[in-house]
Amino acid sequence: MTDPITADKAHCWHPFTRQSEWCDPAHEPLMIVRGEGVWLFDSNGKKYLDGNSSIWTNIHGHCRPEIVEAIAKQAATLDHSSYLGLGHPLASELAEKLVSYFPKNTLERVFFSDNGSTAVEVALKMSLQSRMQTGQEKRTRFIAFDNAYHGDTLGAASLGGVNRFFSRFRNLGYDTQFVASMDDLKSTDPTTVTAAVIEPLIQGVNEMRPWPKGMLAELRAWTDAQGIHLILDEVMTGFGRTGTMFACQQESVIPDFLCLAKGLTGGTVPLAATLTTAEIYNAFLGPAENAFYYGHSYTANPIGCAAALASLKIFNDEKVLDQMPEKIAFLKQQLAELKSSSAHIVEIRQCGLIAGIQLSPGLGLQTTLAARHHGLLTRNILDTLVFMPPLCISQQEIEFSIDAIRKSVLKS
Repeated sequence: MTDPITADKAHCWHPFTRQSEWCDPAHEPLMIVRGEGVWLFDSNGKKYLDGNSSIWTNIHGHCRPEIVEAIAKQAATLDHSSYLGLGHPLASELAEKLVSYFPKNTLERVFFSDNGSTAVEVALKMSLQSRMQTGQEKRTRFIAFDNAYHGDTLGAASLGGVNRFFSRFRNLGYDTQFVASMDDLKSTDPTTVTAAVIEPLIQGVNEMRPWPKGMLAELRAWTDAQGIHLILDEVMTGFGRTGTMFACQQESVIPDFLCLAKGLTGGTVPLAATLTTAEIYNAFLGPAENAFYYGHSYTANPIGCAAALASLKIFNDEKVLDQMPEKIAFLKQQLAELKSSSAHIVEIRQCGLIAGIQLSPGLGLQTTLAARHHGLLTRNILDTLVFMPPLCISQQEIEFSIDAIRKSVLKS
């Protein structure tokens, strides 16, 4: 094979990447070849702490033996089987496990797909089709929040409020009304709305901005009163990121649809799930035309289900969530000290083990690249540096990461 970097620049197309800069002859891409725990290793043998959990996916560290073993065992037993008209035991077990995190007779059904965008697409289509099949044809509109991000497929992109990503596609998808806060909902005609969609507790791509405390519960009360479905996009916030297994549990909110992906398999292989209620499910029973004609070739793939079950077992065996309050408090302390160390740090925003470090204008990318020299990999969103490590990170590793950011900001 050609040198990997040469082949990359000749043939690969990277997401969210300015390819002209990437392919510039002067640019030397970082090639990651190995992972262990919270660490990643490049082709030159240098190691970096994975400060954004490999785009917010990794939970228990890289190459976690229990998950690796579960994947290998399943691959040698049943690598894949269609889920269209067939089933397999691991999908049944995983669905049962996911609904067990919620009270009985609430979220009862699980529809598997591939990634965060498709998990949201499933919820959007289910909401609309359920209205069509229950005499509520006028409910065709969605409510989303300014600067929201729910994925890049066309339906999910319809709900995207980040203009630099979605403005050119705004009129090609679902009819969506964007609001900035609960107050804006008062100007909405609720009788034409099928669902409201939100990232609970904190918006991710909007530079890690937390919602006001109690806002999620208030939104649930409003949607209930108006007969509107509530879709929670927990693709980023699910699986312990905010301190509880799911962010919605912090305000005792149960949605009509819960969208999960990223950390579902511990950050190993693609798998997504959309949880919903018996009421929604029952709207699809009956005649053939009522069925939900949607799916993917690798829906509920056995290897992904095996990885997800192994990841959830680690949560239980190691009492991962019990360790979170101490880690969250330590990170909060470290971030406070970081802010006081430089006038270039404008604001710190934190929700659980998720942090957005807002820097002075123009320093975002510069600081991200500088951090690599200090052994930390992360990404910036404009001038906000994201720090979202795997949950298994130790206090010593948190301290190392924040020190790397401190040195990088001072260098900037």
